[in-house]
Amino acid sequence: MSTSTSHPQPPQSSPAVGPTVEPAGGPSVGPMGEPAPAAADGSAGGPAPAPVRRPRFADPGRPFGAQLQLSWWKPVLLVPGLLLTMVLLQVVLTMIVIVVEMIAFGRAPDDASISPLLLAAVNVSLTVTGVLAVVVTALVARVPLRSLLAHPRSWAWRRLAGYSGIFALLILVMLVVMALVDPTMAGIDGGFAVTGTTLALIGVAVLTTPLQAAGEELLYRGALMPLIGSWAKAAKPALVLGMVGSSIVFGLSHLSIDPWLLSYYTVFGLCMAAMALLSRGLEAPIAFHVTNNVLMMVIGALFADGGGVVIDRSVGMGGPFMLVVMAVDIAAVVVVGLYERRRRS
Repeated sequence: MSTSTSHPQPPQSSPAVGPTVEPAGGPSVGPMGEPAPAAADGSAGGPAPAPVRRPRFADPGRPFGAQLQLSWWKPVLLVPGLLLTMVLLQVVLTMIVIVVEMIAFGRAPDDASISPLLLAAVNVSLTVTGVLAVVVTALVARVPLRSLLAHPRSWAWRRLAGYSGIFALLILVMLVVMALVDPTMAGIDGGFAVTGTTLALIGVAVLTTPLQAAGEELLYRGALMPLIGSWAKAAKPALVLGMVGSSIVFGLSHLSIDPWLLSYYTVFGLCMAAMALLSRGLEAPIAFHVTNNVLMMVIGALFADGGGVVIDRSVGMGGPFMLVVMAVDIAAVVVVGLYERRRRS
């Protein structure tokens, strides 16, 4: 029986597998000397670089209020959508409260006064709308939420506290002067009385009106101003468009056709936008808005004959005295400008 013997075979040479090399001074070549395949972008060798997502956040050199760069159709959807959300929330919550008060407390259907529960409902609706506005805007624009609160710097609680103290003093001086000249100018057009309703109104005003005022600033200056401004590409036109457009919307949203009141609300919006621009954030306008609304609501509650507060925006309720209030708003803008200039010097 023969036995077969296997002889070892010499190892087969195989092509080396290795990275593409590039001779000095020459193009990239493969391991056997052949030219390396070109990359997708036309450069020789290596995988194509990952595409860089173009950020939609404007560069830090752009001012607050003009920091968004969006496709034109996104503000077309977002701006009316946010305003409609605000209206629907207010209508739904207000109707629920009115029905409850009619059943539980015998509220008359034609009663236009603002009760503590009704004040809370309106304030909650504006607070929710404001928070929703900046969250949705940040998601759609693909920017950090904080950039809608302050840009390019960071949010600072110390600024908010400092401005609140300054504006409280300024508004109190205005109210005292107006009360001495004409009490109705300061909202003192009823009898002074302190009842359970009065205390409840003051409590609700102190607890929820700051949230309501902050919510309006988040909506109009934090979201709508940069959204409207994004229709213009250059920074300055975007800023002008955003400030003017959001201020007009702010004025119209107060639902008054009295020329003096409509002018006041629009100027108020412009002043808040100017504060946001000068301070590069929302701390100053929030501080002024909160201080103004809380003080006015507390005074209104104390001089409402012990009942609910009535806010009348019908034709004839405004007048030349509104120029004094507008002047105080403008003075607040000057204060912010001087304060910010001092901080940067």
